Amino acid sequence: MQIQWYPGHMTKTRRMMEESLKQVDGVCEILDARIPASSRNPDLSEICGSKPRLIVLNRVDQADPAMVRRWAAYFKAQGMTVLETDCKSRKGIAGFVPAVRTMLAEKLRRYREKGQAGRPLKLMVAGIPNVGKSTFINQIAGRKSAKAENRPGVTRGKQWITVDQGLLLLDTPGILWPKFEDREVGMRLAYTGAVKDDIMDLETLSAGLLSLLWQRYPQALRDRYKVDPAEDAQGYGLLEAVGRKRGFLVSGGEVDTERAARVVLEEYRSGKLGRFTLDVPPEEEQP
Repeated sequence: MQIQWYPGHMTKTRRMMEESLKQVDGVCEILDARIPASSRNPDLSEICGSKPRLIVLNRVDQADPAMVRRWAAYFKAQGMTVLETDCKSRKGIAGFVPAVRTMLAEKLRRYREKGQAGRPLKLMVAGIPNVGKSTFINQIAGRKSAKAENRPGVTRGKQWITVDQGLLLLDTPGILWPKFEDREVGMRLAYTGAVKDDIMDLETLSAGLLSLLWQRYPQALRDRYKVDPAEDAQGYGLLEAVGRKRGFLVSGGEVDTERAARVVLEEYRSGKLGRFTLDVPPEEEQP
């Protein structure tokens, strides 16, 4: 399975980002802390070139804390500034402006030398759909500046948002890339809702998620669903076990796997299932 799509508005967005780049001092890239690698647009490094980069690991409240630390260390080793946030509780939000000023300290020094100490910094905020980018901007600006909605593809046009402390943010629409070469990247984006559910089979999606969680976080499935399948259990068998335990049965005692799939995905996305990180930093991946 390869998810291949590139709507016209994404081509337009890329062109707009490339044109806007010369107006900004740096780029803030919002990632989903549950899937830091899968939620990175590989085109963005090409688009942004040598501009200073601030990586925001968002939704840390739903990610594995130990893995968040490992991912933060990984990005810092790449020369990037890292901020960990949870927009719901506002965790990390107060650290945004200081992080930007640290990242752009050299530019601020040059402004002071030129007698332009009050000149505002300009930052482009980028990220794939549904990583919480608009909510993040609203928290930073302290008001509903960017339209936020829990579904992909809501922000469409270019928006400048003024932050009180001498900082302007350029909000850009969420942009995916032309083709997911890696099937797992497409699946992980779909698990978190970055890819619309209506282009995926929910039972296949839920079975894939359960397989991954059973491999990485088996105790969480035991605790939440009171199941104890075999060590080598596969996704569809896990989905049936969850449905049976929850009493999702139809006539003849068959398991309503579609209903079970919807519940598993909802509980994963809402954080009810636990705190998981599905991506591993590159140097830690097994061959």
